[in-house]
Amino acid sequence: MQSRFRKGTLWAAAALSGGMLLAGCGTTTSAPASGPAKTKSPTAEISIGTLYASTGSFATSSMPEYQGLQFWINQVNASGGTYVKAAGKKEKIRLVSYNDQSSAQTATSLYNQLITVNHVNMLVADFGSVLTSVAVPIAQEHKQLLFDQSGTGTTFFTPNNPYIVLTSLPTSALWPTSLANYLISQHYKNVAIVYCENDFDQSQDQTLTRLLAKAGITPTYNNAVPTSTSSYTVILHNMAATHPQAVIELGYPNNDISFMQALQASGSTFPTTFTIFPGQLPSLFEKNFGMKGLNNMFTYPAPPLFTVQGVNYGMPIAQFAQAFKKQTGSSPNFLNVAGYNTGLILQKTLATATSLSQKSLRQAVTGFSGSITTLDGKFQINNQGAQIGETLPVGQFTVSNGKLKVNFMS
Repeated sequence: MQSRFRKGTLWAAAALSGGMLLAGCGTTTSAPASGPAKTKSPTAEISIGTLYASTGSFATSSMPEYQGLQFWINQVNASGGTYVKAAGKKEKIRLVSYNDQSSAQTATSLYNQLITVNHVNMLVADFGSVLTSVAVPIAQEHKQLLFDQSGTGTTFFTPNNPYIVLTSLPTSALWPTSLANYLISQHYKNVAIVYCENDFDQSQDQTLTRLLAKAGITPTYNNAVPTSTSSYTVILHNMAATHPQAVIELGYPNNDISFMQALQASGSTFPTTFTIFPGQLPSLFEKNFGMKGLNNMFTYPAPPLFTVQGVNYGMPIAQFAQAFKKQTGSSPNFLNVAGYNTGLILQKTLATATSLSQKSLRQAVTGFSGSITTLDGKFQINNQGAQIGETLPVGQFTVSNGKLKVNFMS
């Protein structure tokens, strides 16, 4: 795995951020237009359209990501705007945003509205694969480039769709590589996995089981559950019955919380217990379970729980954390980082593209792919728009001297 982050022990001080004003809450829909998305001539501002979820199951992840994007907009507008090569000057950013309330159905109407009514210059997806999944075909139909922040589902990226770019996370099929390597290094032979029925988690399960199989490891338990699952008591009992050395739960934050509640209630312990989102939202999980409940939990740590080395575009993590806290009153978590990182990719695109046509924007991204490293890692996409430069390690939370810290295992 790439060594673009500083390994060792880092204090986990990330918090679910707040303090920024929301922009827009409408749900007006319109009939979709056919053909390419309209391209505005360079003006005094660039419009960026996005969705957020202030309520529902994705709110705890969507809102901090949205706040990170807002932070970037506030930063560039305070400096007079961002340089737009197509205009030959700096232009201010205007954010057009709507609340999808964690509903894919609502999001479908609102993505259409951003393209066909608001005619935004640049389209940014809401958090995660579920809310991004409906944006992918809409953007493709209208030939509008979709800046996908964190929808990492592998099915989004195909040879016949040039209208998508993943900005702030690797595709989910790449995530479990470090986890598989760790399990293999521990010589585990008995692994139990439960995953949610969505592309984000299914693709991780497929990669994990494939890599384990190469090492001669076949999970003794490997079952899918609906993403809406809120009780893991029976599931955990069935997993424990296989006497696993490692228990892996792949879900979204609400799934992780429900699973950890069942684990805490059962009193069961395993040599390795892994969930995804404590490494992205440590303060949310510490609020629910305390430091004791996170002690020994394995996860994917993400900035600011580690520091990316060699940053050559945008703020490094320490500077970002200081500026973000000054503006919002809260310490950043990874999803704040992800939203800010999306802004950096938008900024670099505008500074590189020779016009504001969607084709030109996509060509610009391809042109600088592999050349910039942000606080989130190396930005590099393949020819299908999938992020392949950033990586996620495996870490374990421990408590030392009354503080929560994370130790890197890979």
